[in-house]
Amino acid sequence: MTAHTTMVPTPRNTTVPTPLSRVDIAGLSALVAGPVLLPGDTGYPPECAACNQATPMRPAVAVGATRATDVQAAVRFAAERDLPVAVLATGHQVTQSAEGAVLINMSRMAQVGIDPSQRLARAGGGVRWRQVLGETDKYGLAPISGSSPTVGVAGYHLGGGHSPVMGRRYGYAADHVQALEIVTADGELRRVTANSDPDLFWALRGGGKGNFGVITALEFTLFPVKTFYGGGLYFAADHAETVLHAWREWVTGLPPEMSSSAAFIRQPSVPEVPAPLRGTLALYVRFSSVGPKDAAERLLSPVRALAPTVLDTITHQPYRRALSAAPTEPVSWVARSAALRDFPAEAADALLTLAGPDSDSVLRFVELRALGGALECRPAVPNAVPGRGARFSLSGSGDGRPGANLVAREQLTTLTAAVAPWAQDEIMPNFLGTDQGKTPGELRAVYGPQRYNQLAAIKEWYDPANVFRMSMSYDVSLR
Repeated sequence: MTAHTTMVPTPRNTTVPTPLSRVDIAGLSALVAGPVLLPGDTGYPPECAACNQATPMRPAVAVGATRATDVQAAVRFAAERDLPVAVLATGHQVTQSAEGAVLINMSRMAQVGIDPSQRLARAGGGVRWRQVLGETDKYGLAPISGSSPTVGVAGYHLGGGHSPVMGRRYGYAADHVQALEIVTADGELRRVTANSDPDLFWALRGGGKGNFGVITALEFTLFPVKTFYGGGLYFAADHAETVLHAWREWVTGLPPEMSSSAAFIRQPSVPEVPAPLRGTLALYVRFSSVGPKDAAERLLSPVRALAPTVLDTITHQPYRRALSAAPTEPVSWVARSAALRDFPAEAADALLTLAGPDSDSVLRFVELRALGGALECRPAVPNAVPGRGARFSLSGSGDGRPGANLVAREQLTTLTAAVAPWAQDEIMPNFLGTDQGKTPGELRAVYGPQRYNQLAAIKEWYDPANVFRMSMSYDVSLR
């Protein structure tokens, strides 16, 4: 791509969209193998259901894509009518209702292929992590995956992709993408690699989700990891101050093959929660190592000795079990995060005050992840992932249902404000909370001016009419 200054995205249409009729979508229905549904149709609600129900989706039409040509037809239909396109795979980071948009549901495009000789995986645009790990485990290989089995593989890579097990050893998932297949705003299906389209390849890997097109498939590197040593230590809230202060000093000395986080978890009193944790607040120290077990046990022993544990789940186990339990049904939550340059004693005290046992916190989960290691390094083929200088990430989440979300949002804002003295603007997009990164100005801070300007120029080239504006959207006027 060369500099192109005459193509400017069309301003977003602010008029109320006219509802589509059955006649309007007849041509689209004839081209698409999957369902094409309007509001009021029986299958419309489940087709629009996201994992996070805090923002219900209400598109003008929902298209259930089964193949790349379905995606192409939907994008062309939207472009011809000046309608925006929204993309739904799992909906973990949905923040807009997609009102008046053409929603493309990718969940049916869920094919997984493994090439063990090349240590390469190929995943369709709707694949979730549990499907990939079920296949890679057969060959003693592992991807740089997240912790939730229901998270979409494509969106995870597009937003950076931090693995709590593999990240510090191998870097971000986006660093290891080899190719992406994408339908761009002109309705064309492109295979994008470092050689074919270097600018777009750079932007897609870390440049956010649903902004440059619809990913129909991607290929990424696998690593010779079959097992890991890890799990969690659950400490009673009474020991939180001792454990958190000791952990923040201990974690900075870990070698890159080891990772850890510390989290306050408020557990409901339900049968799905292990009996010792039901209805309690615990400080959860997550630990993992892809190195030798003996060395990991030796380095972990000072943390184990800090206080009695309510529950200890750390053991040598298959990598496929690195995926934690996750709700099988959609739920509602709100979240907010911060990237930290440091986490000194003052920051730990602030966290204890706002989320610890003596606080009035309603937040269900407040986690501090140690970063560093390979996460600080630039990959051999550069990409758009921001925030590599952060040493820690802090994230919190709470009830997103009406009536509860106002208090949760207020406490999340207070929490991130308390650590602001040690925070930086740049942050990996997947860490962004439900109320973050919504405006071009916020995105400019997230990516930094130089990276933002480059992303905006690439967006201007591939999507001049701003068809993909229902997720992150770059404003060329801010360049």
